Amino acid sequence: MALTDLEPVSRQSTAEFIADRLRDAIMKGALEPGTQLGEADLAAHFQVSRGPLREAMQRLVSEGILHSIRHRGIFVTELTLDDVVDVYRSRSVIERGALEMIFDDGPREDVYRALEAPVIAMKAAAERGDAAAVSDADQLFHQVLVESASSPRLVRAARTLLIETRMCLGALQTTYEDIREQAQEHDELREAIRTGTREEVQELLAEHLDDAVQRLRADQRTLSS
Repeated sequence: MALTDLEPVSRQSTAEFIADRLRDAIMKGALEPGTQLGEADLAAHFQVSRGPLREAMQRLVSEGILHSIRHRGIFVTELTLDDVVDVYRSRSVIERGALEMIFDDGPREDVYRALEAPVIAMKAAAERGDAAAVSDADQLFHQVLVESASSPRLVRAARTLLIETRMCLGALQTTYEDIREQAQEHDELREAIRTGTREEVQELLAEHLDDAVQRLRADQRTLSS
């Protein structure tokens, strides 16, 4: 193959840009589960033709964030309780896999430092009672954790699951009655990554994610009663 056969590196396409903006809106709750996405309105909002918009939405359909209903349109996916359990179990597999890579490759001190900013942000938000900001910092903590494994494939898989996590929470923002407890749990997990054994950290992370499922189950039962 000659160099002339290779395509030059291009900047982010319009479809990629729109897909990123839609993901962000869904993650932050601006587009709630069940919301129908109107092509005309979105094309006008982004000031683009329908071609790249449709490409962007199809990308999110393939990721499971949106779903298409024939003759009706495209909607933000609504997650069932079974979906919630599946999301957290999948996250547990991916994040524990990231921890395995972190322990294998080291040094853990670098990961400890990388997780400092999300923990500080979470504690500050908790002190001022800002549940939405706590959830944002929580998401960032787990994103940084996976990124620290230096595996692009794990990062891609985790991205969709983290978006779905926010979709699970919906208007709840957090499942903790005291959001300072949420910040404390992440601070303890960060400290364990630096000083704990592989088994201790794996167990702590698994317990943290399993506990989230139980909290969501309890909250959904409360909302439906």
